[in-house]
Amino acid sequence: MAVCYGCPNTCVQVYRHVDASSIADVPQEEDGETSKEEITKINEEWQHYATISAHSRSIRSVAFAPLASSHLILATASFDGMVSIWECDSSHLENLDMEDDDEDVTTRFEMIAQLEGHENEVKCVSWNMTGSLLASCGRDKTVWIWECFLPGTVGGAAVMSGGDQPQQDEGDFECLAVLQGHDGDVKSIAFAPSHGQWGDGEEILISASYDNSIKIWAEEGGDWYCAATLGSNSIPKSMNTNTSSDESSKAAGPVHTSTVWSLAVTPGGARILSGSEDGSIAIWKMYTASERKKLKQDQNVSKVGLWHCVGILPNAHEGYAVLSLDCAPSRAGHGRIVSGGGDDSIRIYREVGGTSDMPKFDLDVAVEGSHLGDVNCVRWHPRDGGSLFSCGDDGVVKVWRYVQS
Repeated sequence: MAVCYGCPNTCVQVYRHVDASSIADVPQEEDGETSKEEITKINEEWQHYATISAHSRSIRSVAFAPLASSHLILATASFDGMVSIWECDSSHLENLDMEDDDEDVTTRFEMIAQLEGHENEVKCVSWNMTGSLLASCGRDKTVWIWECFLPGTVGGAAVMSGGDQPQQDEGDFECLAVLQGHDGDVKSIAFAPSHGQWGDGEEILISASYDNSIKIWAEEGGDWYCAATLGSNSIPKSMNTNTSSDESSKAAGPVHTSTVWSLAVTPGGARILSGSEDGSIAIWKMYTASERKKLKQDQNVSKVGLWHCVGILPNAHEGYAVLSLDCAPSRAGHGRIVSGGGDDSIRIYREVGGTSDMPKFDLDVAVEGSHLGDVNCVRWHPRDGGSLFSCGDDGVVKVWRYVQS
């Protein structure tokens, strides 16, 4: 787990999980029965592993590359305008002496590249599903896409160094595209499968901005282009099951009326979630080209798909900004959405019915005052979805367990 910090202690702290046996007991009701589905804090053992200090200003985003190798690759994005790439050989992690001396923790990650190009603050970095592409976005209203040749990946060629044993090179990075189109800061980015509906690439890139919009970027013949801008369409006013039928009738208008802070992609990539300063969470569904014709959105276009807002939770955080979103991994089996907001709370929503064209959601769990300040990031455990991580303006990182009855 990697956590980034701003001034005055600008750094990245990396932790490793060393003991999964010390989970706190599930809360009990007075009658001794297991409590209703809820989040509970975990007492698992997390040990400090490394400290990374290189950026001159606040570090806004960190992301591990999804590599199936003994190398940990971490990307960091900073307000100093730089994207840095760090490498750690993790093959010795299990038997490593975890003494927290300064020399060890500050040298376990080595910087292997610095990616320059953004004019000022970099707000987010995101890897694609294979670690072959890295995207970055920032205050300069641009999105950059980098091709990555990392150790342990196709293209990350091994180099011979005089002996019989090959040694991996440190990796190389090449800028593939600088995407311009937003009229404000680009706050968040995420890759998703293209499902053969946009361009000829296997993935699309989604970006969210201060200009209240979301853009879909696709690849065609090696060139990236803006395939769609998501801003306004006919949407259900609410997907909450407690809302009356009159209130849930469709109304045309902007999906978000303020900055779009956060994005999340559901497992499989058939839906996008977006969270806004206006306090709402929007659910977007991907329609194929043939489904698009049935929707009669554009009879003249039938060769590309469509992202359409199928509903919105208008008061996901009681009118406060939705700063972070994440979807549970498919192997979790519960399909929950978690959000963190400017109201200092963590909220979990579950889908309870409706149709794919108008899903219904209920608030499952709300942890008020989860942090002493804005909840800036929430993430499900990427492997099982049973654990949840959060961090806030209070500088505290919390690990939670999601318990289902």
